Amino acid sequence: MFVEIIKAIVLGIIEGLTEFLPVSSTGHLIIANKVLAFEGAFANLFSVVIQSGAILAVIIYFRDKLLPKFDSKETFVKYVKFIAVVCIAIVPAGLVGIPFESAIEAYLFNTTTVSIALVLGAGLLFFADRKGRKVTVDDEHQITVKQALIVGCFQCLAMIPGMSRSASTIVGGLVVGFSRSVAAEFSFFMSVPTIMGASLVKLIKSELVFTSHEIILLLVGSVVSFVVAYYVIAFFMNYIKKRDLKIFAYYRIILGILVILLK
Repeated sequence: MFVEIIKAIVLGIIEGLTEFLPVSSTGHLIIANKVLAFEGAFANLFSVVIQSGAILAVIIYFRDKLLPKFDSKETFVKYVKFIAVVCIAIVPAGLVGIPFESAIEAYLFNTTTVSIALVLGAGLLFFADRKGRKVTVDDEHQITVKQALIVGCFQCLAMIPGMSRSASTIVGGLVVGFSRSVAAEFSFFMSVPTIMGASLVKLIKSELVFTSHEIILLLVGSVVSFVVAYYVIAFFMNYIKKRDLKIFAYYRIILGILVILLK
């Protein structure tokens, strides 16, 4: 039991560190699960459910934007429109992810896929965050339905382990003209319904039958991921306002190559 809790803590730390950075939390967890010999149906469920802790960190960090005070009708209307845009953005992933979730997990959840996706995702980061790109959106309330749908389509790439949901949506945002900070924030906002929905689907498919041991592991992993993710969000939002994303692209390439060499 003690060893399993340590594994849950380690995986919770990895989830919190990587969920919102464009480096792929799923890819890191697949690699870590293999190293820790923590694999199987419950391990896959664990990797999804502990993301809920990271999502709680998003809600608390961005509480003023996600749960604002409505001091005027205009504020309320802007909020409703923005939430509608976020909901529209998650539709493509839902249409693809729900029917193909089992096949994706069966055929793509392996270190080979992760290593390839890490490198390909790095290329997308280099392309999307290139010098001289045109920025047309520097406020989340300027995002159009068309732009939201395009970013949502990019999010579908994240179903390939190693691509990264954060990287895919940030790349999509940069491609349609978002500033780095808006692309990052919109990615965070999209993560709330996307990951909560994925966790709920996983839990329902598991028929909600867990041993007390498994419940403890899920709680430990979720709490740890929440704490770590909160500080990572604060770091990333400060970082992305001043610097580009190349360091994450280089990291992805190095990790991808190491995974291939050490398989």
